[in-house]
Amino acid sequence: MMISVILISLVLFLLSAQFLNMQWKSCGFPPGPTPFPIIGSIWWINFRADHRSLKKLAKTYGNICTLWLGHRPMMVLYGFQAVKNGLTNNSEDVSGRLQTYIFNKLADGKGILVSNGLIWKQQRHFGFGTLRKLGMGNKGMERGIQTEARYLVEFFRDKEGEAVDPSFPIVHAVSNVICAVVFGHRFSLEDKTFHQLIEAFDYIVAFGNSRFYYMCEMFPWFAEHLPGPLQKARFSRDFVCSFVRQEIKSHREKGRIDEPEDFIDFYLKQLEKTKNVPNSTFDEDNMVQSVFDLFLGGSETTATTLRWALLYMLVYPDIQDKVQKELDAVLSPSHLICYEDRKKLPYTNAVVHEILRFSSIVLITIPREAVKDTTVLGYHVPKGTLIMANVDSALFDPDYWETPHQFNPGHFLDKGGNFVTREAFLAFSAGHRACPGETMAKMELFIMFCSLLQKFKFTLPEGVKEINTDFVFGSTMKPHPYKLCAVLR
Repeated sequence: MMISVILISLVLFLLSAQFLNMQWKSCGFPPGPTPFPIIGSIWWINFRADHRSLKKLAKTYGNICTLWLGHRPMMVLYGFQAVKNGLTNNSEDVSGRLQTYIFNKLADGKGILVSNGLIWKQQRHFGFGTLRKLGMGNKGMERGIQTEARYLVEFFRDKEGEAVDPSFPIVHAVSNVICAVVFGHRFSLEDKTFHQLIEAFDYIVAFGNSRFYYMCEMFPWFAEHLPGPLQKARFSRDFVCSFVRQEIKSHREKGRIDEPEDFIDFYLKQLEKTKNVPNSTFDEDNMVQSVFDLFLGGSETTATTLRWALLYMLVYPDIQDKVQKELDAVLSPSHLICYEDRKKLPYTNAVVHEILRFSSIVLITIPREAVKDTTVLGYHVPKGTLIMANVDSALFDPDYWETPHQFNPGHFLDKGGNFVTREAFLAFSAGHRACPGETMAKMELFIMFCSLLQKFKFTLPEGVKEINTDFVFGSTMKPHPYKLCAVLR
């Protein structure tokens, strides 16, 4: 009995000491919910970083506040000014990626997306330099997008106006753009392996901002031994990596490194070139993870945005009609849509940008980490502090958007009807970790969106009266499954 009392007293003493220590540590940080031992203050947002909980957090504690992920401080930025200045002032100082339990399980510090230091610098520089060689942002890439847009048009034409869920054909078209660049070939719509790849990525994305994700980060020893979402996410990741390794093996057998044709060829050539170079981070594990990251970044977000684009055309048929009238007035019916056309189509370009703003598919950035002691928005930030930016709050900031909660292409038009950029348009984030594929994503979205609206009028299936515009919560905010009819114009 005495031993039990002593143990309980000891535990209470340690918890009290930890609690007081956390209160002392939190004094230098922006205000926020009271942190507790072990769980920190993430409980305040119910283990879910969604737009409602973050808005409530900002309303209670201000646009710069602190959450504690266990014993680790995380500054949360809300609103355009806080997000922009927090990510761009001293940008290099906060360019790190947190190395968490889940990130280590899924990426092990490799590749581009969640790596740090020399690995990040070398893999990112090589990766995007190679993509530029392969045509990213120029006519070479544009031809690949136009090809996939044509296949997408053919898919809807073959349906002859019958109700269809557009999700998979859209994912297929967008993913094939990056597949052609990375793997050197595209997949057919019926390919079973491709279906499995998409399902694997879908699960990883859904897991990435779930309550279970946060629980795993806080109690890794608990998650390690339980069957469930984490194990399924690891299985999905292993499936993708296994596929990539098979592609690498196939490329090695073809022996094309002297005349590389795709990303894997270029990487194999780089492996040969740097095999005796000290401090080189080029190896097969980094190649696999880089391909994984490029595929994820080059397909998931753009495909999700295009799904929202068609949904909004159903919700706002008057806007669809105005886009089609502009397309008809400026371009001939046989014209092959190209990215330069956006300069002659200000209203359509404004609609595309409003789709990106209003869908706001990435609510928060992947947290960044201070790589050294620095200052963020007037606060001293010790090395290792996390910074989480609520991009969604910048895209809906009432101080910078006239009608933030309305779908309004006028946000991107001046009084003369000319297209204008907006400083609060941070759909692709900002600073050192901003999305490097912004031009490619805009090009894909514009060409595919215009190609579809040039050929079809999109309507609701017969008998459908209501449209669900709520999102499915995850790492990206997807629309609920829906069907539409593509009627040939």
